[in-house]
Amino acid sequence: MKYSIAVVAMLALAVHPASAQNKGTAAKKVAKPPAAAPVEEKDAATLEFEKFRAMMEETNPAELFEAQGEEFWKNKRGHNNVSLAESCDLGLGVGVVKGAYVQMPRYFADAGKVMDVERRIVWCMINKQGFNEADLMKRPFASDSHTPEATSLVTYVAGQSRDMKFAVPLKDPHVKDVYEIGKEVVNYRAGPYDFSCNTCHGTDGKRIRMQNLPNISTHRGATSAVMGWPGYRMTGGVMLTQQWRMGDCFRQQRFPQPKYLSDTVTSLLTYMTANANGATYKGPGIKR
Repeated sequence: MKYSIAVVAMLALAVHPASAQNKGTAAKKVAKPPAAAPVEEKDAATLEFEKFRAMMEETNPAELFEAQGEEFWKNKRGHNNVSLAESCDLGLGVGVVKGAYVQMPRYFADAGKVMDVERRIVWCMINKQGFNEADLMKRPFASDSHTPEATSLVTYVAGQSRDMKFAVPLKDPHVKDVYEIGKEVVNYRAGPYDFSCNTCHGTDGKRIRMQNLPNISTHRGATSAVMGWPGYRMTGGVMLTQQWRMGDCFRQQRFPQPKYLSDTVTSLLTYMTANANGATYKGPGIKR
């Protein structure tokens, strides 16, 4: 094959750049400095609320529920008169709570399901301690006059993972399947307003009134969404869990609210928490 003089010259320049210049002077590449990470801009209202939240965190009432939950975990209770500490496996061995919260939802072979922490604790209360399922389902969420035992238990278990990194086991095919279902759920549009979870939480920069709306498809947004739960809600002065939060989101979309501890809610919690994998858990927290 014949090459033109021009092509040969171009090849020579590409292969031997130094020979195409003055002898002994090789071209020097200047390394570009790494791009700075984008800085999240916060408006005055957000900054002011963060100051208020920081002051509240110093005397977070969630500590009271955490202490109550520890008693519920360690004391012998229920029809079977056993403690959760001696009967309930949260995925790391019977009675082990240290680090369990940040590694859930996860698959439990004895139940044949992927479970978030609240779902698992209630399952243990029913199947290990002998509590009546119908009784636990009557009032699953806190009010100004009632805090479910499961809420305090979740608060205690969550506190035992403080300052640890989220690590939902996505390599488990059961968990991965539920994660993918969660991804479908957040995109599903329905109801009188044709809303989906992603209508509010699928893009950056949205807010409603004073509340920033995190983009749960991103690591930063998902971290913001799951951080601080369970949380003490200043509006109403009650302790609430992520099970409540998911149900309330359905209510705001004008969807029928899911049954307590449903597969749908677990799939959503799996999707969000796994998207926050690697972030350090700071909680239980304060909510507005």
